[in-house]
Amino acid sequence: MIKLDKVSKKFGTGTLALSSIDLTIENGEFVFLVGPSGSGKTTIFRLITRELLPTEGTIIVNDWDVAKLPKHKIPHLRKRIGVVFQDLKLLLDRTIFENIALPMEIAGVNILEAKNRIEEVLEQVGIAEHKEKFPIQLSGGELQRVAIARALALSPDIILADEPTGNLDTNTSWEIVKLLSLINQKGTTVIMATHNAEFINGLAKRVVSLDKGRLISDEKKKKKTKEKNL
Repeated sequence: MIKLDKVSKKFGTGTLALSSIDLTIENGEFVFLVGPSGSGKTTIFRLITRELLPTEGTIIVNDWDVAKLPKHKIPHLRKRIGVVFQDLKLLLDRTIFENIALPMEIAGVNILEAKNRIEEVLEQVGIAEHKEKFPIQLSGGELQRVAIARALALSPDIILADEPTGNLDTNTSWEIVKLLSLINQKGTTVIMATHNAEFINGLAKRVVSLDKGRLISDEKKKKKTKEKNL
């Protein structure tokens, strides 16, 4: 579970990025986090992963009070959260296999166990045949799948996907959303930040809307007869 209780975040001399956010996301939910640039979506992600601390309020992730978490326990929190970054953050001088291996190396996972897990997530996201290639050799959609595979490497409870379809064409975007939906169906909580109204209007998912750092709506979309087949 993720719970934000009256969370505010100020930067610098008082720029208010978030204002008194109350938000609870249960285990296994799929949530679209929407709003214009600067509305606070990425700030929420950075607070959940303890990259930032709230100015006010409480953040609970599973059984952790994130703001009070001792520094030596932060890596344990982050193992439970897979992040798909907006700019991907792939290393261009490493192969796809090596990029996915990186978080496992940092976590000290046994080499054989890591290899087996990497093969598993490569199959899961549909890019096993590209494992020895470098990022420059892949398309935008394939690179996004690499980023998702890396986020899955440590079998997290939660996936945070920050605008994962921002630079993709419509068909490829739907393929990525379908992949995230399949991951969610296996029990992983997925929070996807997006500007894409087509996803929001076409799927029966919970939509949390932000504007200027405030939560302005929180609703579950009703299923439509012509909903995309995910």
